[in-house]
Amino acid sequence: MYSEIYEKSGSELIRDLGKRYSEYRKRMGYTQKYVSGKSGISVFTISSFENGSSTGLTIASFIKLLRAIDYLEEIEKLLPELPESPRAIFLKQSKQKKNGNKRIES
Repeated sequence: MYSEIYEKSGSELIRDLGKRYSEYRKRMGYTQKYVSGKSGISVFTISSFENGSSTGLTIASFIKLLRAIDYLEEIEKLLPELPESPRAIFLKQSKQKKNGNKRIES
């Protein structure tokens, strides 16, 4: 499955995202008109995104759509915060050890 996603074009991925968004919206019981009023995005744009005929939705508009269906927290899954690298941890620990071994002379 991991490799399949890389075989898709950007437009295909956006079409898949639009279909999935439609499923989420419907599951929440929201109409396109309701989402339009809540997000400020036209019904036409929402419909075009959901049916795959428009793949030019901006990230800002996508965020508004997620907010409108109460799924904004899902945006974190697009690019989750990276854990600290092993190298950074090592350097931090080395620095702490070095600073911990210094004697205070008066």
